Amino acid sequence: MGRGRQKAKQTKVARQLKYYTPPTDYKALERELGHSGVGTGVVDDPTYDEDPYADLVEWEDDDEDNDTPAR
Repeated sequence: MGRGRQKAKQTKVARQLKYYTPPTDYKALERELGHSGVGTGVVDDPTYDEDPYADLVEWEDDDEDNDTPAR
């Protein structure tokens, strides 16, 4: 016994932390992310679609019925 006050205080603090939303500084966030303005969200970089590890993978032909992986 005697834990009621302690538990009530912990519950109160937990509730305050759960529902607390600090003010957001959107200007600082924009500076940190390096966003220069409103964009379309489309990436025009042609290397963006390329897989950097594609040259490391050796693919087997689909015509073969082997269950062994390529080495």
